[in-house]
Amino acid sequence: MTVAVGLCACSGGASVDSPATSPTDDSVAPFAIDQDFPDPDVSRFGDTYYAYATNTAAVNVQVATSADLKTWAVSDSDALPGLPDWAIPGRTWAPDVSEFSPGHFVMYFTTANSDPAFQCIGVATATAPEGPFRPAGDSALICPADEGGAIDPSTFVDGGIRYLVWKNDGNCCAKDTWLQVAPLSPDGLQLAGPSTKLIKQTDDWEGSLVEAPVLVKHGSTYVLFYSANNYGGDQYAIGYATAQAITGPYTKHDGAWFSTARSHGRYLGPGGQDIVTAMDGTERLVFHSWDPAVVYRGMNVVPLEWKGDEPVVGE
Repeated sequence: MTVAVGLCACSGGASVDSPATSPTDDSVAPFAIDQDFPDPDVSRFGDTYYAYATNTAAVNVQVATSADLKTWAVSDSDALPGLPDWAIPGRTWAPDVSEFSPGHFVMYFTTANSDPAFQCIGVATATAPEGPFRPAGDSALICPADEGGAIDPSTFVDGGIRYLVWKNDGNCCAKDTWLQVAPLSPDGLQLAGPSTKLIKQTDDWEGSLVEAPVLVKHGSTYVLFYSANNYGGDQYAIGYATAQAITGPYTKHDGAWFSTARSHGRYLGPGGQDIVTAMDGTERLVFHSWDPAVVYRGMNVVPLEWKGDEPVVGE
């Protein structure tokens, strides 16, 4: 069963402090998915776009489908119906799904680990993009206890090699938060080499953390998008950094690239972003933001344009 999502007024999620701004319903842009659907990952498989998102009280991983990136149907099925034995239910975040070979889909997900007791990255496989995905391996794929665990996996293909990008969850325990990258094995179930640290929190607007890395290549330039600051209000924002090699060194864009202020209040605390190519070859920025009451985070889809190597959010 699926539920078509339009511009209905839905609710869900946990309340947080109200944002510094006080927008009206009319001043905030309508959602592409108007219900709690945070940390979206969007990919096209065949003629269908699939969006995956952080858990709800009912499912570990949400999944929605669309034919045009505009109208979405949210499934009531769980894309990851069972967690691995090492995981603790209730905190399954920020999934990423890729097709490694025909009929071999791999999901990377964040979930609470029992020992060590951090958020860590697991891996699961399925024969169809909607799942059901089944956990693979007897332990977490990435779980560095000395770095506070690991969250927010995403994949990137360069030169025929697929890489995994993630964040060590250092803000859990007064440590730095590094965005890191490592190559994956051909089946996607293991890392195929050591990780390289790319950037960490250094700028005032970032607060105590950087997270949600998404890597793309524009021409010969590697562009690393990321979110920063506290996700629970309107200070959350998106930045980016560029490099001429996948492992860096990366140079950060000056200040937040896309934020509540830079969107003139249309998007409250934008972040958890992904980038997808539409069937006509144009790109879209997909991200979550808060509803006007700051109760749930809906999904947004907006054009992504470029001026040289500088990304620009379109209307």
